[in-house]
Amino acid sequence: MKTSRSHRARKELFQRGIQQGWLSVQEVERAMPAGSLTDAERWLLYYSLRASGVEIRGQDGEAVREPEFPAPPGD
Repeated sequence: MKTSRSHRARKELFQRGIQQGWLSVQEVERAMPAGSLTDAERWLLYYSLRASGVEIRGQDGEAVREPEFPAPPGD
């Protein structure tokens, strides 16, 4: 069965996040292939990470409830 690059990236994020207990917004954004997520899919990814017990942290290392997503390239 073939898995997409995006699927593998999400799987690795969940594994790393669950293992260490947190991920930074920057880690999540860098891990996902450019243009692979719609806004709704991005929201669901962050929601699912938090539901799995993964804390999402901002640049200052503090937990964030609703991450401010970086603007897509070209905006």
